[in-house]
Amino acid sequence: MLKEALIIICCSTLFFGTVRAETSGVISDIRIASDDSNADSQLSLGRMYYSRDSVKKNYVDALKWVRLAADHGFAKAQYNLGELYYKGEGIDQNYTEAAKWFRLAALQGMPEAQYNLGVSYAAGKGVVQDLSEAVKWYRLAADQGDQKAQYNLAVSYAAGKGVVQDFSEAVKWYRSAADQGHSMAQNNLGVMYAKGSGVAQNYTEAAKWFRLAAIQGNVKAQITLGLMHEKGYGIAKNVTEALNWYRLAAAKGSSIAQKKLVELGHGNAYNDSKSLSVNQLALDHAHESGYVNLQTISN
Repeated sequence: MLKEALIIICCSTLFFGTVRAETSGVISDIRIASDDSNADSQLSLGRMYYSRDSVKKNYVDALKWVRLAADHGFAKAQYNLGELYYKGEGIDQNYTEAAKWFRLAALQGMPEAQYNLGVSYAAGKGVVQDLSEAVKWYRLAADQGDQKAQYNLAVSYAAGKGVVQDFSEAVKWYRSAADQGHSMAQNNLGVMYAKGSGVAQNYTEAAKWFRLAAIQGNVKAQITLGLMHEKGYGIAKNVTEALNWYRLAAAKGSSIAQKKLVELGHGNAYNDSKSLSVNQLALDHAHESGYVNLQTISN
């Protein structure tokens, strides 16, 4: 019964997600195992108390069991406890405690914890801000394939934050994240190709990556792809297609896209100087310069 319950829990949704174990017998079996200092079961029980669909939601009991598992050195529990402190869920927000628990899990090689510790250093939350230290932890997670860490590492190289500016390295890490479907990395890789930064300039390749990001709803990519269709950069000139992408971005509140629609006859016309400034604005704002925030894991 315990084995079945753990299988159910491990297949649940992201971080303390919905758990389908409903019977009191299953919960009882897990609680017995938890009382016997089984760290995996303690974490599982903590998750069940955090889930609305398994037992009555109870932050006190959730924290109790997650902390017990964390105190036993279970990396996933240490990571989850760090998240609870970072977000202030069921406990007073405490960035210092969050960083402490992220570090313990990170030192065990957990990429999600390494990434979050990097975020803590980049933001100066719970630790003294240190961009070089942030890069160190991003790299450890990125080397294990964590796409958010790969993206943040690329941003660091592109901006020269915490590391010597290196566009070639930025392209390398943007590509690693982009190949995993990270939309912001896809957008930024498109920017690198469009500008010829760290890679030979290639508008066709740029359009390819902008399209992949735009399909996922990335507003900046939608605007830039619209501009490329409008002007025929790297792809066939197609004003109708440009309008389609501008409309998608405008629907999400983009003032640049809204101005482009007006410029193309969907409202009061802008003069030529204004049109040029809008085009330049679209290009200047194409790059996603911000870091990705804290992430959550599944199990």
